[in-house]
Amino acid sequence: MTQRTSQIRKAVFPVAGLGSRFLPATKAQPKEMLPIVDKPLIQYAVEEAVAAGITEMIFITGRNKRAIEDHFDKAYELESELEAHNKQELLDVVRKVIPKNVTCIYIRQSAPLGLGHAVLCARPVVGNEPFAVLLADDFMDADGGKPVLAQMTELYEYEKCSLLAVQDVPRANTRQYGIVSATPYRSDLELVSGIVEKPKPEEAPSTLAVVGRYVLSGAIFDHLENLGVGSGGEIQLTDGIAALMNAERVLAYRYAGQRYDCGSKLGYLQATAAIGLKHPETAAGFREFLDQLKG
Repeated sequence: MTQRTSQIRKAVFPVAGLGSRFLPATKAQPKEMLPIVDKPLIQYAVEEAVAAGITEMIFITGRNKRAIEDHFDKAYELESELEAHNKQELLDVVRKVIPKNVTCIYIRQSAPLGLGHAVLCARPVVGNEPFAVLLADDFMDADGGKPVLAQMTELYEYEKCSLLAVQDVPRANTRQYGIVSATPYRSDLELVSGIVEKPKPEEAPSTLAVVGRYVLSGAIFDHLENLGVGSGGEIQLTDGIAALMNAERVLAYRYAGQRYDCGSKLGYLQATAAIGLKHPETAAGFREFLDQLKG
């Protein structure tokens, strides 16, 4: 994992969700630990944050999420076993799961009160700093280019305001996303004038959907703290952003890259296929297998 320096030093990973769409696979393991070829979803998200220069990873966890902590912890017995059998290549893989200069912090979300509440749980660690939020089940493939969060943290250094990663979605799917109203600002950026959580297609102000990457001003915490319960009986991050817009600029960024919704079975299979066709160990054989299926 390569790193750059960044004004954004902290990233929040809300990982307390149940992952019910993947039951029974997620009955005893977090959905964020589901692998794409040979790395779990949460590791891809952390690597993206590391590549953006972030050094403090804040995981908002819940019950049955211990596997995430174990994954980023030192595995003494496994390392000793690999070392004893001279499996240096595998030993290096295990030791490089996270760089030594990166700190992992775990905060328990006391109740499933929504994404806004999960982000608010990070306030004691983040303070008033700008910070990133990454949703691990939104798998971002930059296809060898600059990772999506690095694109956003570089933009933050220039714009000095909150940024939302967005993409156009079919109007029929607006009820699955936060949807923004926005006006052109500059290349790939739009000034957000409104945001609504999961609107019906006929009520959606646009088809520009917020996806799982955010760079947010520390001022968002005051707004989240003062929110009541919103859509679905939860504290919605969307509502906090809507309140933040009254005091500060918020920009929507059309990122460069491909998003896979790994919160859905189809999106997860698509991501696995896409990465499987690029992975040096599997690409040739997997492509041959897919060609056989088509034949």
